[in-house]
Amino acid sequence: MFKRLILTLLFCLCSINFVFCDEEEDKKKPSEEVIVIGNPVIEGNVVDNYAGQKTVISEEQLDELNAQDIGTSLRRTPGVNISRYNPVGSFGGGEGGGVFIRGMGSSRPGSEIKTFIDGVPMYMSVWNHPLLDLMSIDSASSIEVYKSPQPQHFSNAFGIVNIKTKRMRTEGFQTKVKLATGSYHTYIGNFEHGGKVEKFDYYFGGGYRESDGHRIDSDGRMESLYGKVGYEFTDNWDLSLFSMASDTFAKDPGEVNGDPEEKEGIYRTRSLMAQGTLVNRYDFIEGEIKFYINKGEGDWFDQPTSTPGVREDLFNDFLYYGIKAKQAFHLWQGGEILTGFDWDYTEGDYDIKYSNNVNDRWEGHDFTIISPYLAISQLFGDKDSFHVIPSIGTRFYDNSDFEDEWSPHGGLLMGYKETELHFGYSRGIIYPGLEVVVMSEEIIPMLKESWKELEAERLDHYEAGISHSFRDFFSLDITFFYDDGKDRYILIPPPPPPPVYENVEDYTLKGIETTINVFPCDYLSLFGGYTYIDPDPEDLPYAPENTFSSGLNFMFFKSFMLSLDAEYIDNMYVYSQARKKETENTI
Repeated sequence: MFKRLILTLLFCLCSINFVFCDEEEDKKKPSEEVIVIGNPVIEGNVVDNYAGQKTVISEEQLDELNAQDIGTSLRRTPGVNISRYNPVGSFGGGEGGGVFIRGMGSSRPGSEIKTFIDGVPMYMSVWNHPLLDLMSIDSASSIEVYKSPQPQHFSNAFGIVNIKTKRMRTEGFQTKVKLATGSYHTYIGNFEHGGKVEKFDYYFGGGYRESDGHRIDSDGRMESLYGKVGYEFTDNWDLSLFSMASDTFAKDPGEVNGDPEEKEGIYRTRSLMAQGTLVNRYDFIEGEIKFYINKGEGDWFDQPTSTPGVREDLFNDFLYYGIKAKQAFHLWQGGEILTGFDWDYTEGDYDIKYSNNVNDRWEGHDFTIISPYLAISQLFGDKDSFHVIPSIGTRFYDNSDFEDEWSPHGGLLMGYKETELHFGYSRGIIYPGLEVVVMSEEIIPMLKESWKELEAERLDHYEAGISHSFRDFFSLDITFFYDDGKDRYILIPPPPPPPVYENVEDYTLKGIETTINVFPCDYLSLFGGYTYIDPDPEDLPYAPENTFSSGLNFMFFKSFMLSLDAEYIDNMYVYSQARKKETENTI
């Protein structure tokens, strides 16, 4: 009671953002007032020299969206849909919190979409799919959404959500504190502090969120801490170290008017990450090498079982570590050779405790993937005038348990001044994860070792797009995409016995995505987004035919800004896409 009283008195300020800067930095501020209205919803779409496109959501947009986690950060992003049970926290079991990109990401266990922090994997390796509460956004300077396979940037996924972490880049000091309260006894607080003195910089912070939820048993809590330190040895060499810890829980409120005994309990996630990055920058060469380790837990308490009256507590543990290195060479005018490799190791295990005092344990398994890659691009012309940039590349996969694979890609950019066309092809590769091992060894032992005969899933992605901007008045992006998925692994039950795993399922996703930003005056910024998806089979979940999103930023009285956003989503199928032969989605 005392804790709630103190929090209420603090949070009655609703939302406070304190910023402290040093005196020297204040003197550098321009004397004339400059008002800048940023883009609502997303910062924009970025196309690289290999015709790969990503959508960027900046820290400013996260504030304007009142985002508290990955789900609320991306809820208006074109091409992205989300699911959630709770105002605070994303329940990690069953059909809980999820992010879906252009109809992909609905498989559980397994997923086509993966989550990263600074390019490092952070997801539940035991079941091979994201847990959104492992991904605290308190440390985010921006969030990147890659909606297609891009072998020049990442491996073993068809799309990713990547958090870029904060770092102090300018001389001086900065401190921010934010406090808020809301309905359902919701309390939010976070802080951050950063500084830079000559070649040394640091940034640290954390957040706390809790809510009783909008329904019985929809409460949740999120806690996180993070820190980064950096040092510039010379103008050409830079080292940074980052660490993050999180602890969250969220409950399942169950179906409306449903049986309380069918509620799926509480999901708790905990994580600890550490990474170090050494960067080099020269006129003709630039790159980095990154070392990382992260571990975590996804514990699912009080689940119902097939035995009446018996409940289950599941304790999942996972571990990742590895090296990621890349180097870009600029050895001639307009040319780039991009090369690198990823070495990723993961392992996991679980314990189960039943309410009838029966226990079970899976001792676990591990996978290693080594994936070197090479790409070449060449600029002809001048980016300020007419230009053409062809590119080609590939990534090779060496998996400790499955067959080798290749992931080629090619692209072409053509542009003139403010107009640019891009065309691209890429092949995505996803290997089965630890989920096929645990299913075979513990859940359905009759599967035996059929998982060892599986191959990687493949996705051939084709994309064409155009972007145009008219001075400072508006910008427009239109993207056409076609995804051809092959060799999706599924479980084939008897007859004839025994059940087996096989790569037999295919699917396609085609559509169009467009975004527009309009700036009618200095004090107003408007955004609109539209996504059309045509899936085959048509019952693929989280693939609505039409989705519209919109937003605006409006500055008034010089010191106040209004941010609004809205979305319309067509009817769509939901729930996980079952990995079982001839299973249809009906909801």
